[in-house]
Amino acid sequence: MEGHTSFTRETFAAFAANDRPGPVHLLNLIRLRHEVAYADGRVTTGAEAYEAYSRLSAPVLAEIGGRIVWRGAFELSLVGPPETRWDIAFIAEYPSPGAFVQMLRDPRYREAMAHRQAGVADSRLVRFDPLLAGTGFAG
Repeated sequence: MEGHTSFTRETFAAFAANDRPGPVHLLNLIRLRHEVAYADGRVTTGAEAYEAYSRLSAPVLAEIGGRIVWRGAFELSLVGPPETRWDIAFIAEYPSPGAFVQMLRDPRYREAMAHRQAGVADSRLVRFDPLLAGTGFAG
């Protein structure tokens, strides 16, 4: 079964249309391919391909004012299918939804995306409006 590796035009349009003021958090859950074969014949691992994506996209993320606000190492799925695992998990913060859109349109980021698409077998990207942290689960 092929995983989710990109958004649709409809979900991107909905994301871009809701360009409210203030920061946006994107939860990223990534499952990598074991092996990646590029069109030019190179063979590498999903981890190496994703590292190339990270290295090439980092300057663009910094230029638009984005940053990683949380990163975690997967240990166990407590709820959900027990075989579900994620190789990479992080929350990226962007100054605004428009800043994320700006990043996606940058030619350097688009070049980096080829490595992400090659290395990722399945992913989730979930948008959140950051709220104040607290002591109760309901906020």
